Amino acid sequence: MSDHKPLARQKAIVTGANSGIGESVAIALGQAGADVVVNYVENEDAANAVVDRIHQAGCKAVAHRADVSAQDQVEDMFERAVREFGTIDILIANAGLQRDCAFAEMPLGKWNKVLGVNLTGQFLCAQAATREFLRRGVVPSVSCAAGKIICMSSVHQEIPWAGHANYATSKGGIKLLMESMAQELAPKRIRVNGIAPGAIRTPINTSAWNTPEALKSLLTLIPYGRIGLPEDIARAAVWLASDESDYVVGTTLFVDGGMTLFPGFSTNG
Repeated sequence: MSDHKPLARQKAIVTGANSGIGESVAIALGQAGADVVVNYVENEDAANAVVDRIHQAGCKAVAHRADVSAQDQVEDMFERAVREFGTIDILIANAGLQRDCAFAEMPLGKWNKVLGVNLTGQFLCAQAATREFLRRGVVPSVSCAAGKIICMSSVHQEIPWAGHANYATSKGGIKLLMESMAQELAPKRIRVNGIAPGAIRTPINTSAWNTPEALKSLLTLIPYGRIGLPEDIARAAVWLASDESDYVVGTTLFVDGGMTLFPGFSTNG
Protein backbone atom coordinates (compact mmCIF):
# COMPACT_ATOMS: atom_id res chain seq x y z
CA MET A 1 0.00 0.00 0.00
CA SER A 2 1.45 3.35 -1.06
CA ASP A 3 2.32 6.12 1.39
CA HIS A 4 1.09 8.59 -1.23
CA LYS A 5 -2.35 9.83 -0.12
CA PRO A 6 -3.63 12.19 -2.83
CA LEU A 7 -7.13 12.15 -1.31
CA ALA A 8 -6.14 12.69 2.32
CA ARG A 9 -8.87 14.34 4.45
CA GLN A 10 -11.42 14.06 1.63
CA LYS A 11 -14.84 12.43 1.91
CA ALA A 12 -16.39 10.37 -0.85
CA ILE A 13 -19.56 8.56 -1.86
CA VAL A 14 -19.24 5.64 -4.27
CA THR A 15 -22.53 4.26 -5.56
CA GLY A 16 -22.86 0.60 -6.42
CA ALA A 17 -19.75 -0.03 -4.34
CA ASN A 18 -20.32 -3.57 -3.09
CA SER A 19 -19.03 -5.37 -6.19
CA GLY A 20 -17.12 -5.01 -9.43
CA ILE A 21 -15.82 -1.62 -10.45
CA GLY A 22 -17.50 0.22 -7.57
CA GLU A 23 -15.90 -2.08 -5.01
CA SER A 24 -12.42 -1.52 -6.42
CA VAL A 25 -12.96 2.24 -6.68
CA ALA A 26 -14.18 2.53 -3.08
CA ILE A 27 -11.21 0.57 -1.76
CA ALA A 28 -8.75 2.57 -3.88
CA LEU A 29 -10.20 5.86 -2.62
CA GLY A 30 -9.75 4.63 0.95
CA GLN A 31 -6.18 3.61 0.23
CA ALA A 32 -5.61 7.08 -1.22
CA GLY A 33 -6.73 8.67 2.06
CA ALA A 34 -10.46 9.31 1.63
CA ASP A 35 -13.26 8.38 4.01
CA VAL A 36 -15.94 6.59 1.99
CA VAL A 37 -19.67 5.95 2.01
CA VAL A 38 -20.09 2.52 0.41
CA ASN A 39 -23.48 2.55 -1.30
CA TYR A 40 -25.29 -0.68 -2.14
CA VAL A 41 -28.80 -1.96 -2.89
CA GLU A 42 -28.41 -5.65 -2.02
CA ASN A 43 -25.81 -7.96 -0.47
CA GLU A 44 -25.07 -6.04 2.71
CA ASP A 45 -22.32 -8.49 3.66
CA ALA A 46 -20.36 -7.59 0.52
CA ALA A 47 -20.73 -3.88 1.29
CA ASN A 48 -19.49 -4.44 4.84
CA ALA A 49 -16.48 -6.34 3.48
CA VAL A 50 -15.59 -3.26 1.42
CA VAL A 51 -15.97 -1.13 4.54
CA ASP A 52 -13.54 -3.43 6.32
CA ARG A 53 -10.98 -3.07 3.52
CA ILE A 54 -11.17 0.72 3.79
CA HIS A 55 -10.77 0.52 7.57
CA GLN A 56 -7.65 -1.58 7.01
CA ALA A 57 -6.26 1.28 4.93
CA GLY A 58 -6.70 3.58 7.94
CA CYS A 59 -9.74 5.51 6.76
CA LYS A 60 -13.35 5.71 7.85
CA ALA A 61 -16.14 4.02 5.93
CA VAL A 62 -19.82 3.26 6.32
CA ALA A 63 -22.14 1.08 4.24
CA HIS A 64 -25.42 2.69 3.23
CA ARG A 65 -28.30 1.02 1.42
CA ALA A 66 -30.00 3.27 -1.13
CA ASP A 67 -31.61 2.88 -4.54
CA VAL A 68 -30.06 5.71 -6.55
CA SER A 69 -33.16 6.00 -8.72
CA ALA A 70 -35.25 6.98 -5.67
CA GLN A 71 -34.85 10.66 -4.77
CA ASP A 72 -35.77 10.28 -1.11
CA GLN A 73 -33.22 7.50 -0.63
CA VAL A 74 -30.49 9.53 -2.35
CA GLU A 75 -31.23 12.54 -0.14
CA ASP A 76 -31.13 10.36 2.98
CA MET A 77 -27.76 8.96 1.90
CA PHE A 78 -26.21 12.39 1.42
CA GLU A 79 -27.66 13.63 4.71
CA ARG A 80 -26.09 10.66 6.48
CA ALA A 81 -22.76 11.26 4.72
CA VAL A 82 -22.66 14.87 5.91
CA ARG A 83 -23.73 13.80 9.38
CA GLU A 84 -21.02 11.12 9.60
CA PHE A 85 -18.16 12.88 7.81
CA GLY A 86 -19.01 16.60 7.94
CA THR A 87 -19.19 17.05 4.17
CA ILE A 88 -18.63 15.30 0.84
CA ASP A 89 -15.80 16.18 -1.55
CA ILE A 90 -16.08 13.40 -4.15
CA LEU A 91 -18.95 11.57 -5.82
CA ILE A 92 -18.26 8.50 -7.93
CA ALA A 93 -21.62 7.88 -9.64
CA ASN A 94 -21.00 4.26 -10.51
CA ALA A 95 -24.23 2.34 -9.85
CA GLY A 96 -25.51 0.71 -13.02
CA LEU A 97 -27.17 -2.39 -14.40
CA GLN A 98 -28.15 -4.15 -17.60
CA ARG A 99 -31.51 -5.62 -18.61
CA ASP A 100 -30.75 -6.92 -22.09
CA CYS A 101 -33.44 -7.58 -24.66
CA ALA A 102 -34.05 -7.52 -28.39
CA PHE A 103 -35.41 -4.09 -29.27
CA ALA A 104 -38.75 -5.22 -30.67
CA GLU A 105 -39.47 -7.30 -27.56
CA MET A 106 -38.13 -4.93 -24.90
CA PRO A 107 -40.77 -4.30 -22.20
CA LEU A 108 -41.16 -0.74 -21.00
CA GLY A 109 -40.22 -1.95 -17.52
CA LYS A 110 -36.75 -2.99 -18.67
CA TRP A 111 -36.26 0.33 -20.45
CA ASN A 112 -37.37 2.35 -17.43
CA LYS A 113 -35.33 0.31 -14.94
CA VAL A 114 -32.06 0.80 -16.81
CA LEU A 115 -32.66 4.49 -17.52
CA GLY A 116 -33.81 5.02 -13.92
CA VAL A 117 -30.71 3.56 -12.29
CA ASN A 118 -28.03 4.35 -14.87
CA LEU A 119 -29.05 7.87 -15.90
CA THR A 120 -31.61 9.31 -13.49
CA GLY A 121 -29.60 7.83 -10.62
CA GLN A 122 -26.52 9.77 -11.72
CA PHE A 123 -28.60 12.95 -12.06
CA LEU A 124 -30.02 12.61 -8.54
CA CYS A 125 -26.69 11.81 -6.91
CA ALA A 126 -24.83 14.53 -8.80
CA GLN A 127 -27.49 17.09 -7.90
CA ALA A 128 -27.26 16.21 -4.20
CA ALA A 129 -23.47 16.35 -4.33
CA THR A 130 -23.51 19.69 -6.15
CA ARG A 131 -25.73 21.26 -3.52
CA GLU A 132 -23.29 20.22 -0.80
CA PHE A 133 -20.30 21.49 -2.80
CA LEU A 134 -21.99 24.86 -3.34
CA ARG A 135 -22.94 25.09 0.33
CA ARG A 136 -19.37 24.51 1.49
CA GLY A 137 -17.29 26.04 -1.28
CA VAL A 138 -13.57 25.56 -1.76
CA VAL A 139 -11.47 24.57 1.24
CA PRO A 140 -7.92 25.07 -0.08
CA SER A 141 -6.30 22.92 2.61
CA VAL A 142 -8.36 19.95 1.33
CA SER A 143 -8.63 20.45 -2.44
CA CYS A 144 -8.29 23.04 -5.19
CA ALA A 145 -11.88 22.28 -6.17
CA ALA A 146 -15.12 22.69 -4.28
CA GLY A 147 -16.01 19.15 -5.33
CA LYS A 148 -15.39 16.42 -7.86
CA ILE A 149 -18.03 14.34 -9.66
CA ILE A 150 -17.01 11.33 -11.72
CA CYS A 151 -19.72 9.77 -13.88
CA MET A 152 -19.10 6.11 -14.66
CA SER A 153 -20.06 5.61 -18.28
CA SER A 154 -19.02 3.00 -20.86
CA VAL A 155 -17.49 2.65 -24.29
CA HIS A 156 -21.14 2.29 -25.29
CA GLN A 157 -21.59 6.03 -24.99
CA GLU A 158 -19.80 5.92 -28.37
CA ILE A 159 -20.29 2.37 -29.70
CA PRO A 160 -23.85 1.25 -30.57
CA TRP A 161 -24.83 -2.06 -29.01
CA ALA A 162 -27.54 -4.16 -30.62
CA GLY A 163 -29.66 -5.99 -28.08
CA HIS A 164 -28.77 -3.44 -25.41
CA ALA A 165 -30.61 -0.30 -26.57
CA ASN A 166 -31.60 0.69 -23.03
CA TYR A 167 -28.04 0.37 -21.69
CA ALA A 168 -26.38 2.17 -24.61
CA THR A 169 -28.97 4.95 -24.45
CA SER A 170 -28.32 5.43 -20.74
CA LYS A 171 -24.59 5.73 -21.37
CA GLY A 172 -25.05 8.17 -24.24
CA GLY A 173 -27.18 10.22 -21.88
CA ILE A 174 -24.49 10.12 -19.20
CA LYS A 175 -22.01 11.61 -21.67
CA LEU A 176 -24.07 14.74 -22.28
CA LEU A 177 -25.27 14.96 -18.69
CA MET A 178 -21.64 14.95 -17.58
CA GLU A 179 -20.57 17.52 -20.17
CA SER A 180 -23.51 19.81 -19.46
CA MET A 181 -22.88 19.67 -15.71
CA ALA A 182 -19.18 20.31 -16.28
CA GLN A 183 -19.88 23.38 -18.39
CA GLU A 184 -22.35 24.80 -15.89
CA LEU A 185 -20.49 23.98 -12.69
CA ALA A 186 -16.87 24.70 -13.62
CA PRO A 187 -17.19 28.41 -12.73
CA LYS A 188 -18.22 27.23 -9.25
CA ARG A 189 -14.94 25.26 -9.03
CA ILE A 190 -16.76 21.93 -9.30
CA ARG A 191 -15.01 19.49 -11.63
CA VAL A 192 -17.15 16.97 -13.46
CA ASN A 193 -15.61 14.22 -15.59
CA GLY A 194 -16.42 10.74 -16.82
CA ILE A 195 -14.73 7.36 -17.03
CA ALA A 196 -15.73 5.03 -19.85
CA PRO A 197 -14.62 1.47 -19.12
CA GLY A 198 -14.29 -1.06 -21.88
CA ALA A 199 -14.50 -4.79 -21.22
CA ILE A 200 -13.78 -5.23 -17.51
CA ARG A 201 -13.75 -8.53 -15.63
CA THR A 202 -16.77 -8.00 -13.38
CA PRO A 203 -19.90 -9.97 -12.42
CA ILE A 204 -22.09 -7.88 -14.76
CA ASN A 205 -20.43 -9.35 -17.88
CA THR A 206 -19.28 -12.80 -16.77
CA SER A 207 -20.64 -14.50 -19.89
CA ALA A 208 -18.33 -12.40 -22.06
CA TRP A 209 -15.10 -13.78 -20.57
CA ASN A 210 -15.68 -16.88 -18.43
CA THR A 211 -14.93 -19.47 -21.13
CA PRO A 212 -11.85 -19.65 -23.38
CA GLU A 213 -14.05 -19.28 -26.46
CA ALA A 214 -15.86 -16.23 -25.11
CA LEU A 215 -12.59 -14.61 -24.02
CA LYS A 216 -10.95 -15.23 -27.39
CA SER A 217 -13.90 -13.61 -29.15
CA LEU A 218 -13.87 -10.65 -26.77
CA LEU A 219 -10.14 -10.08 -27.24
CA THR A 220 -10.67 -9.52 -30.98
CA LEU A 221 -12.31 -6.24 -29.90
CA ILE A 222 -9.41 -5.12 -27.69
CA PRO A 223 -6.20 -4.04 -29.47
CA TYR A 224 -4.19 -4.14 -26.24
CA GLY A 225 -4.83 -7.85 -25.95
CA ARG A 226 -6.17 -8.25 -22.44
CA ILE A 227 -9.44 -7.82 -20.61
CA GLY A 228 -9.50 -4.95 -18.14
CA LEU A 229 -9.53 -5.32 -14.38
CA PRO A 230 -11.58 -3.27 -11.90
CA GLU A 231 -8.29 -1.93 -10.54
CA ASP A 232 -7.58 -0.32 -13.93
CA ILE A 233 -10.70 1.80 -13.44
CA ALA A 234 -9.99 2.43 -9.76
CA ARG A 235 -6.59 3.99 -10.50
CA ALA A 236 -8.17 6.30 -13.07
CA ALA A 237 -10.87 7.31 -10.57
CA VAL A 238 -8.33 8.20 -7.87
CA TRP A 239 -6.42 10.38 -10.31
CA LEU A 240 -9.53 12.16 -11.60
CA ALA A 241 -10.70 12.78 -8.02
CA SER A 242 -7.35 14.24 -6.98
CA ASP A 243 -5.80 17.66 -7.45
CA GLU A 244 -3.30 16.01 -9.79
CA SER A 245 -6.01 16.33 -12.46
CA ASP A 246 -7.21 19.79 -11.41
CA TYR A 247 -7.29 21.18 -14.98
CA VAL A 248 -9.27 18.22 -16.35
CA VAL A 249 -12.89 19.33 -16.77
CA GLY A 250 -15.70 17.81 -18.82
CA THR A 251 -13.57 14.98 -20.19
CA THR A 252 -14.38 11.31 -20.60
CA LEU A 253 -11.35 9.14 -19.88
CA PHE A 254 -11.66 5.93 -21.88
CA VAL A 255 -10.07 3.01 -20.07
CA ASP A 256 -10.68 0.33 -22.66
CA GLY A 257 -7.47 -1.17 -24.05
CA GLY A 258 -8.25 0.58 -27.33
CA MET A 259 -11.75 -0.83 -27.88
CA THR A 260 -13.00 2.55 -29.13
CA LEU A 261 -10.40 2.38 -31.92
CA PHE A 262 -12.80 0.00 -33.74
CA PRO A 263 -10.16 -2.71 -34.28
CA GLY A 264 -12.26 -4.45 -36.93
CA PHE A 265 -10.93 -1.81 -39.30
CA SER A 266 -7.26 -2.55 -38.54
CA THR A 267 -7.20 -4.84 -41.58
CA ASN A 268 -9.25 -2.47 -43.75
CA GLY A 269 -12.53 -3.76 -42.34
